[in-house]
Amino acid sequence: MDSIRALASRQVYQNNWLTIREDDIRRPDGSSGIYAVVDKPTYALVIPRDGDRFHLVEQFRYPLGLRRWEFPQGTAPDRADLEPAALAARELREETGLTAASLVELGMLDVAPGMSSQRGRVFLATGIIEGPHDREHEEQDMRSAWFERAEIEQMMRDGVITDAQSMAAWTLLLLAGH
Repeated sequence: MDSIRALASRQVYQNNWLTIREDDIRRPDGSSGIYAVVDKPTYALVIPRDGDRFHLVEQFRYPLGLRRWEFPQGTAPDRADLEPAALAARELREETGLTAASLVELGMLDVAPGMSSQRGRVFLATGIIEGPHDREHEEQDMRSAWFERAEIEQMMRDGVITDAQSMAAWTLLLLAGH
């Protein structure tokens, strides 16, 4: 069966972090429609592990109006060509001050494939060395801390961790046998 085809595309909004476009489409049955897409650069999510401890960051998430705990993650719109492992190392150091002797890719996540082209790569960071963070201005309210495995899983069950990417990354970690 054929897939949806774009006939035309127009940008309706852009800033340093994302572009919103609206596409005129043709569905497999020949009918026309429109599709709005949020384009964002690929992100890296890092699970910093030291034995049975894992490092999380907490920050205010403006769209939710809430502070949320999650694994360090982010994009580099100004460096979209950055290799995934280099992006992961950059985000880890920037948000937490941690550096890792080893970064192993665990898998790929699609953020919201019904509305966004953004994809993310998940890394396990081990051989951790602590140092000073180098947060962006928008991350000035960020906190970070170590948590035991059982604590993280309880935080997920209790709705303290609700970030879908962090929860999916945790699943990739478990599927990898960690």
